[in-house]
Amino acid sequence: MAPRYPPPLVTGVSPKEGPPGTRITIRGENFGNDPRDLIGLKICGMDCHLSAEWKSSSKIIARTGPGRGMGDVIPITRYGGKGSCTVGFRGYFLHIGPLQEYAVWVDESQTVQSNLDRGRPATAMAAKEEEDPLGILDEGDKPKLREEELLEMFPEASGNMSLENFSPGWYLLEHHRNASFSDLKAGLSYMKRKASTRSEGPITFVRSNLTTILDCLDSLTAMYEKYSEEDIRGDCMNSYAVLLMQAKSCADGLFQEVLGRKDKADSTRNALSVIQKFRFLFHLPLNIQRNIQKGDYNMVINDYEKAKSLFAETEIKIFRKVYREVERRIAGFRNMLHKRLKDTHNTLDEQKKLIRYLVSLEYKGDPAWECLDNQQNWLVELLDDCKDDHIEEEKNGMQSDHQTSTPGGPQWKPVNRVNKSPIKSGIKRESSFSSLSSSDQQAVWRFRTPQKVLFIEDITEIMLQNFPDFWRLGQSYFTREKSDKGVKIDTSKHSKMKQMMTEVVSLFSNYVRAAFLPESLEGMPEAEREKFGIWPKSSKQEHISGNSLPSCVRSIRNCANFLSSLDTHGDSMIVLKDLAFDMRTNCMFTLLKQAISDVKCLHTKETWVVETDDQSGGTTQLPALFENIVNEAIQHLHEVVVMNKPSEPEIFSQRPIQKEATVLCSQLLQAFSICMEQLVFSPPLQKKETKQVKVVIGQEVELEQHGDPIPSLDKRLIIMLSNCRHTLEVVVPRIIENLTKHGYVEMEKALKAAQDTYGALDQRLFSSYIEQKSDPILGAMEPNLYRGGFSWHTWQGQNQGVRNYLKEIIMSLIEVHSEVFSISPKFVMRVMQKITEAVCEELCRLVQCVTDFNAGGAIQARLELEALHITVRIYSSNHVEACFKEAFDVIPELSEEGKLMVAGLLEQFKARMRIQLWCFQSEDEPVPLKMATNDDSNC
Repeated sequence: MAPRYPPPLVTGVSPKEGPPGTRITIRGENFGNDPRDLIGLKICGMDCHLSAEWKSSSKIIARTGPGRGMGDVIPITRYGGKGSCTVGFRGYFLHIGPLQEYAVWVDESQTVQSNLDRGRPATAMAAKEEEDPLGILDEGDKPKLREEELLEMFPEASGNMSLENFSPGWYLLEHHRNASFSDLKAGLSYMKRKASTRSEGPITFVRSNLTTILDCLDSLTAMYEKYSEEDIRGDCMNSYAVLLMQAKSCADGLFQEVLGRKDKADSTRNALSVIQKFRFLFHLPLNIQRNIQKGDYNMVINDYEKAKSLFAETEIKIFRKVYREVERRIAGFRNMLHKRLKDTHNTLDEQKKLIRYLVSLEYKGDPAWECLDNQQNWLVELLDDCKDDHIEEEKNGMQSDHQTSTPGGPQWKPVNRVNKSPIKSGIKRESSFSSLSSSDQQAVWRFRTPQKVLFIEDITEIMLQNFPDFWRLGQSYFTREKSDKGVKIDTSKHSKMKQMMTEVVSLFSNYVRAAFLPESLEGMPEAEREKFGIWPKSSKQEHISGNSLPSCVRSIRNCANFLSSLDTHGDSMIVLKDLAFDMRTNCMFTLLKQAISDVKCLHTKETWVVETDDQSGGTTQLPALFENIVNEAIQHLHEVVVMNKPSEPEIFSQRPIQKEATVLCSQLLQAFSICMEQLVFSPPLQKKETKQVKVVIGQEVELEQHGDPIPSLDKRLIIMLSNCRHTLEVVVPRIIENLTKHGYVEMEKALKAAQDTYGALDQRLFSSYIEQKSDPILGAMEPNLYRGGFSWHTWQGQNQGVRNYLKEIIMSLIEVHSEVFSISPKFVMRVMQKITEAVCEELCRLVQCVTDFNAGGAIQARLELEALHITVRIYSSNHVEACFKEAFDVIPELSEEGKLMVAGLLEQFKARMRIQLWCFQSEDEPVPLKMATNDDSNC
């Protein structure tokens, strides 16, 4: 009957070759609809239906039979009949040794001869086909190489895998000469699979051959039941059992040595397998040491945590022994990290890493807090060493100055400043004069940088470089993630942390105060005060401080502002802000006092060289020097003190500071008056002889200039009077405007005080000058008036005209006019009015004292009074006019002839004295132009 369904067709087999019992997967089509449809399966001509497992209509799994060579895989179904195959399977027999486990019965007839009992060795074993370790076929056209050729290629080698001189190259050329590289790679994979199968042991063997073993057990059970049924008495079974026990004993005797070696090999193999499987633990001590040397601390910690999770509670002795060695190395590693954590040269990131490592290694204690405590102690030590070093250097410098100034004293040698503080950046100052000769050292030492300035630079650098890391480390201590392993944030230490920060900042502040503001520490106990340092005092201290304070204040302000940005509301930052404010205040007061001192010393810089201009008249350089000193002080104060930064308070916000600044500004403005008064009445001593100065022009001409000595008192008076007026009207208002612009308060009071001071000085100088110039004129008037026995009641020389004494008075007035005009023209009117008033008053007094006039005396008196009145009319005043009226009233009334004579003589006087009288005319009054006559020579 023809099948109703198409025949089955095999299109794939995996694997394509193998020994008997190989489990293969057969793929194709039309294998039936259920397991009952599969009624037969032949592989290489052997019936394998009993081991076949139907999976689907396209898949069957079966085990191969004892077929050998290339054959087909033919399934047979109930409805499709016998199928066909497009692929084949190659079966081969393995060379099974006497000690090798195998699930299929091995025919030993070909390997073991029947005459073994004769003692002859087996020869058929060599003829038996050996198992190919690569599991590949050698198919190709290349002929096999002869053994002689192989010996030439591989001397002293062999292709036998059981010999010690086995050569893989020999074997491949002999058995697989035609194999491709891909075939060899497949063979290598096959070898690895076989090796892994052997290493898995009996359990794997049983698992892979479970069906065969069960079949054997079933067969043995059936055989036992069959024999038991036929052996009624049981003698056969007992004899069989005895024979089997004897065979077993004999086999044990024969193979005892071999089995012992096998057990030892299995034990070694198992040990190696354990080492290989747990190589992480066995290699861990060495890996820990290597990773520590490389600095890969994260790898060390990760490996330790892994080992701890796997082997911390193991009961296996060898594992416990290795783990104890790991713990010992980790303990050393932990101690090394703790020692490095105490090293103060680490950066903030390095410290955080070390703390994290110690926490991960479950360090007993709090490494972060220990690091903070160590950092604080180190920072305090740095500040203390810096203070001690600079105080010692200051003492050495003062001692060297004293020895240098002492005749015959030892010559100073600069001492190198050795910094004992291990600052991260390596701050270390050495004397900058060490390369100078000994003679130059003494001169340069006077101009060295003050130790206090160096102290401020060093101590602020210490704080700026180290305190931010200390603060950030403290913040990190309280902001660590709670999920970190072993992290326990102790919030109770928060106040302790603030106290540590405050201690460092307070120590820094007190060290600075001890150097620059020692009066602010006077209320402390003596023992505590000495801890902050006692700086030696010198005569030059205030001067050096005045010049150096701006840079010091700038450093302190920068330090305080930077550190305040870390924690704007902390107690320690309040201490810094108070320090910066006090330093600014002290700098302002010191600079103002220094400016006052500099202004008072300006009298030593007066050259008495008068410079004139249209606005200020004649002045020396002193007012300009005074203004420059004040403006420089204001500018320095503005840049360093007055100009506020965002986080700083206004310096004039406190009333005492505001009041003190106003007082100092007033004193500064008034200090110049003392200098000018001193120059007038007690000028500095100078050589009276003239100084000869040679001025070279080109290469040939030399001019000699002679410097003038100190001017006379009257000239000093008028010069200083001009300087005083210029200072009061020009310099002081400009200074007040500058002070107001820079934020100084209550400058109206300072201006009023300055105006009063300079006004009083102006009056004193003016009175002294008038007295100095008028006394000689007034003292000579009466003697000159009555020279030659002149008498008013006997005078008969009325035709003589104005006498010479009056002309001398006029010339003296012209001399004063000239002197004043040459220095300050705007003082001419003021000075001339006062001197003219005194001269007119004195002449009128002399006339009023006369009791008897004759006609000639009356004419002469009226003529001379009219001449003086006409000459000084531009400087006339009510008092002068009253004096002249009183004098005219004393003189008798003149006749018409006398009046004409006075008028003629008066015109003659004006004609002869016209050039002199030009000095007594105003600028608006025209100058009379008249040719000189012969009579002019008589004047």
